[in-house]
Amino acid sequence: MEHFIVSARKYRPQNFEDVVGQQAITNTLENAIKNNHLAQALLFTGPRGVGKTSCARILAKRINQESSESNEDEDFAFNIFELDAASNNSVDDIRSLTDQVRIPPQTGKYKVYIIDEVHMLSQAAFNAFLKTLEEPPAHAIFILATTEKHKIIPTILSRCQIFDFKRIGVLDAKNYLKVICERENITADDDALHIIAQKADGAMRDALSIFDRVVSFSGNNLTREAVTQNLNVLDYEVYFNMTDLLLDNKIPEVLMAYNDVLAKGFEGQHFISGLASHFRDLLVAKDQATVALLEVGDTVKKKYLEQATKASMSFLLPSIDKANDCDLKYKSSKNQRLLVELCLLQIASITFDGAKKKSSNYIIPATFFTALSPVKKKAAPTPTPQQQPTQPVAKPVQKAVPEAPEKPSIKNIKRRTSALSFKSLQEKRDTKNVVEEEENFDNHPRTPFTQEQLQDAWKKYYFKLQGLGEKNIASILLAGQPTLGKNFEIVVSLPNTLMKNQLEKGKPNLLRFIREKVNNYGIKIRIDVNEVVEKKFAYTPLEKYNKLKEKNPMIEKLKNTFGLDI
Repeated sequence: MEHFIVSARKYRPQNFEDVVGQQAITNTLENAIKNNHLAQALLFTGPRGVGKTSCARILAKRINQESSESNEDEDFAFNIFELDAASNNSVDDIRSLTDQVRIPPQTGKYKVYIIDEVHMLSQAAFNAFLKTLEEPPAHAIFILATTEKHKIIPTILSRCQIFDFKRIGVLDAKNYLKVICERENITADDDALHIIAQKADGAMRDALSIFDRVVSFSGNNLTREAVTQNLNVLDYEVYFNMTDLLLDNKIPEVLMAYNDVLAKGFEGQHFISGLASHFRDLLVAKDQATVALLEVGDTVKKKYLEQATKASMSFLLPSIDKANDCDLKYKSSKNQRLLVELCLLQIASITFDGAKKKSSNYIIPATFFTALSPVKKKAAPTPTPQQQPTQPVAKPVQKAVPEAPEKPSIKNIKRRTSALSFKSLQEKRDTKNVVEEEENFDNHPRTPFTQEQLQDAWKKYYFKLQGLGEKNIASILLAGQPTLGKNFEIVVSLPNTLMKNQLEKGKPNLLRFIREKVNNYGIKIRIDVNEVVEKKFAYTPLEKYNKLKEKNPMIEKLKNTFGLDI
């Protein structure tokens, strides 16, 4: 079995051209070697896995490569000495190093000392190293490497030429992974490599380690699904679907989608921060001048451009603010799930225009999803398209229209609209129009409709009333569930007579609206009252005695026999 070499070692850069994402530094070092302007002490600093040690080794080899007669690629051939400051951080280690520095190289021109993790040296070791670093022998060059420059004392920093290595860009890392895939005969989706590059967070060594891990999981065919599953990262589709639900004000579906995210083991803060980044990318995608800031693959970029047309600026800006605020409060919250859910509720209510918003933290009322939910049990007797009513079916409807209960209610409305106000005149006009429609409906269509269509029209009329400010009648609509009966009769049950009288006033407009929405002018609305009689309780001894006597008449005989008091 052939020994496996990890990609981070197998593809470690061997020359400056192979270093990824550090062109400015490699060009500077290359020119310094050519022009003989190389400093006696250099400090390479930057994040992990960006090429500091690799550049130090390449530089050490290039310094002696031209003057060395040996072609063997070994450290002693080029007078390279590496010291790990994490395990050799004492004063004695530095003194031993300074003693070796005095000895000139046997071959070549320079002795190069690479001290990795130099910030781990103790204070005494730094002080012992100062004089040698400031005035080294002509044949000695020091290359220091560290990830934490702030831990190095200023007297050391002032004696070094500092090179700040930057994080590897996502596109640079992805392109380098493509090169490795070609060399290893691996087929990979562009989005899969992009996710790996993003997960690496600017470290090329981390990107190669993740690449090896994913290849071990999925073989020689890297797909986006395999990468997201193995790395346990949220796929782009999660955020795209969530944004669609938020734009459509579908709060129940939003909460269920977030529950699915938690069920997969993801942290709530990871989700909400990713959602904020998704909104930011949508904002960037809305302008052609800023599309270049999207660090995503071509396939995902098309989805961003498509969804950006649906999301308005008035939605994205508050959404980013709310998601970012939730991210900041997440760690200090005692109920973190509720915090994220409230944030999602507020974001889902941004584009909701059915009610008048009074604050930036407005949330759609719960009654919108509960009282107006479709009643599936009543859908069975609804006529199907194959059972469309013929002319004989329509005749009973014509006879039932001028029934006695309907006309007195309309006349009562007429009597109540006697005041000389605009609202009263409007009610009179609406009542007159309804009477005319009741009398001349023979030529109007009577298209069959279902309980779900009725619920949808009922819901739309509720929001229309809310927008007009008629909240009293709107609240009554929520109190009664409309049920579709025979011959297109809609039955509404209300808890008391007062609500019935109020709804009778708005019944003409309601009837006209429902008819237009379902395209059926044979509809009637019947309002029932199902008042609950309050149960009477017995409190006094006499009331309790009478109550017991009603249940068992023998109690009275027992009282009289023994001469008992109540």
